[in-house]
Amino acid sequence: MATETSSTDLASERTDLAEDRTEWAEDRTIMANERTFAGWMRTGLAAVGIGLGFNALFGKLEPLWVPKAIATLFMIIGIFIFWVAQRNGCAVQDRLNSHQATPVKPHNMRIVSGLMASGAVALIVAIWTMKFGR
Repeated sequence: MATETSSTDLASERTDLAEDRTEWAEDRTIMANERTFAGWMRTGLAAVGIGLGFNALFGKLEPLWVPKAIATLFMIIGIFIFWVAQRNGCAVQDRLNSHQATPVKPHNMRIVSGLMASGAVALIVAIWTMKFGR
């Protein structure tokens, strides 16, 4: 009889350990999702920066709309990356439950990407409306 109790206890302990490992894995996945979101945001900022840099370096090309159009294209790509990053990051965060980790709220991901996209839109407007010294 003592053998049955000890095997039941052992099975229960293994089940508890398996549940702990699953919870830790879910927390690691949440943190990996946040790192992925940050990586996509950096990529979007790089696209916006490339557009801004292109306009600054080649702004004197003729016709004047060509460097502006190329810069705008890169900034639109950046805005798209911001949107995709928040959409995918929020979808993953909504599916997972945190246990020990404190995840970034999906609402905050939307705010960050919205602010980045707004900044890119402001740069697009500035490129097309401001008169730079030529």
